[in-house]
Amino acid sequence: MNDKVRDYILNQVTEHPTDITAIATKEFNVSRQTIVHYLNQLSDEGLVVGKGNTKARRYELKNFVKKEFYQKVDKSVEEDVLWREKILPLMDDLKPNVIDICQYGFTEIVRNVLDHSESKSFLYSITRNAICVELDVFDHGIGIFNKIQRDFNLNDPRHALLELAKGKLTSDPKGHTGEGIFFTSRMFDDFTIYSRPLFYSRESKDNSDWLLETGESDRKGTLVTMIIPPNSSRTTQSIFDAFSPDKETYGFSRTHVPIELARYDREQLVSRSQARRLLARFDRFSEVLLDFRDVNTIGQAFADEIFRVYQLEHPATQIFAINTTNEVEKMIQRAQNRNELKPDAPNEQKQLF
Repeated sequence: MNDKVRDYILNQVTEHPTDITAIATKEFNVSRQTIVHYLNQLSDEGLVVGKGNTKARRYELKNFVKKEFYQKVDKSVEEDVLWREKILPLMDDLKPNVIDICQYGFTEIVRNVLDHSESKSFLYSITRNAICVELDVFDHGIGIFNKIQRDFNLNDPRHALLELAKGKLTSDPKGHTGEGIFFTSRMFDDFTIYSRPLFYSRESKDNSDWLLETGESDRKGTLVTMIIPPNSSRTTQSIFDAFSPDKETYGFSRTHVPIELARYDREQLVSRSQARRLLARFDRFSEVLLDFRDVNTIGQAFADEIFRVYQLEHPATQIFAINTTNEVEKMIQRAQNRNELKPDAPNEQKQLF
């Protein structure tokens, strides 16, 4: 069985349940019968399920693990015990690095539920099929963005998301570092948070973040979904190292901030107040990577506040702009030229993700 054809079918069947035969036939320039043979083999292996007759036949991945658990919240609950007793037995055949990532993400998110959600109970689940391991944690509490907005007296839940994305954000510095969600979102291939009125998604394969405003709903609480392929080569240590430029202390001193999250309602980034909101807590890092993906232009005052004013006042924090358009780059250079601040991006930048 050709591995390329096999992997293509497994990765495409979810998006093409009714026409997987047609698109695979076209992709590999083989006969329809050949692809049907592959699908039958995958079905025999228990990886794919076919339903319906020949003309209306549809295929889907078969989940060989799908378990959901209910848990009341009280002082006796320990996240590592839930992991060890409920989740780990359902994935102990996976690669060690994948198990490590799942353990880190699961225990961090569950601990946040126990300490911060104000929920009386929560659900957690694991789903496994041929191409992914998915962990979900759903609580019925105040909602993560509303909680941050309230605790830090922010004016908008979107501002709460921006602060969360920077890392090192916690309302309980004695009990938490504020690093868990930052690192978890970068260890998994897909990481999402749904907490009304926002839906936040991060995809590690192209290092992209995106945000949807879902509007008000009756659904309370927070749903966190974490997905990683079982053959992933990523490790927890590689992610920690990517944000620790000081190889002597290995501290979390580099952060990556998607500028897109600083925009409200697709507004343009032009004012000093917008820049100051973005710059909050940057002084906790020695390096900040500002990612301008999907931001085509910025205003002079916005650029000046970040790349001249702030850099003069905080020389210990270096700010690097990445994924900039020519227009954005010109505005940044204009600000930097006024005080001759022209830092080169760190050599490790391309190896971060």
